[in-house]
Amino acid sequence: MAETYKDGIIYSNTEISPNIYEIILEGDFEGKPGQFYMVRGWNGLDPFLPRPISIADLENGRIKLLYEVRGKGTHIISKLKKGDKLSILGPLGNGFNIKEEGKIALITGGVGIAPMLYLAKNLFAEIDIFSGFRSNAYFLDQIRPYVKNTFIATEDGSTGHKGFVTELFDPSKYDVVYTCGPTPMMEVVMKMCKGKVPVYVSMENRMACGIGACLGCTVETTRGMERVCKEGPVFKGEEVVLHD
Repeated sequence: MAETYKDGIIYSNTEISPNIYEIILEGDFEGKPGQFYMVRGWNGLDPFLPRPISIADLENGRIKLLYEVRGKGTHIISKLKKGDKLSILGPLGNGFNIKEEGKIALITGGVGIAPMLYLAKNLFAEIDIFSGFRSNAYFLDQIRPYVKNTFIATEDGSTGHKGFVTELFDPSKYDVVYTCGPTPMMEVVMKMCKGKVPVYVSMENRMACGIGACLGCTVETTRGMERVCKEGPVFKGEEVVLHD
């Protein structure tokens, strides 16, 4: 991977749920499920840092990214139109291990659902997905063709189970688990799976450089502090040190 930014031409940039956008870029892209790109949609130094965004899908010369508007950078990106350019760097990090077989559970929280479409398309196994949202569910229509069962939880009860998605999940029914979302949710998943089933976690720590130079995204592991952008973002669950 050349560590230089290149242009991606926007094919579409669509709000699929309040503050959640799906952007499709045309260009020369590559990457594995679980890898990410650093994205800039502006010139100048304000905001200073690019935004890390997971690969949601990669097909026919187009890359799909899913992002939530959380600050100035993603707000600027959300206003871009078809034909505009984005500066992107990637693919970065290590992706999911996709050689696993058996019955698989994907567990997501909020925009942590982003990498699961590309992952599901590359897994050759029976897959169930468990997705939790604050309110509106999104992006699942694109994933359903690649999974057997879909379980939804919303905090306000507007769709599916009212409560947390982990309340729907039984680790004893699965051979492998992949999870991405808020850290508290993934910590619950790791604790539920410990000693029962292997779990892979995609960490979402805040990143600055994306290439392992600034050490701003480190996480405590059984090997010591490691960079989410370089050694991650995907770790084995037993490698991540949890603090009660």
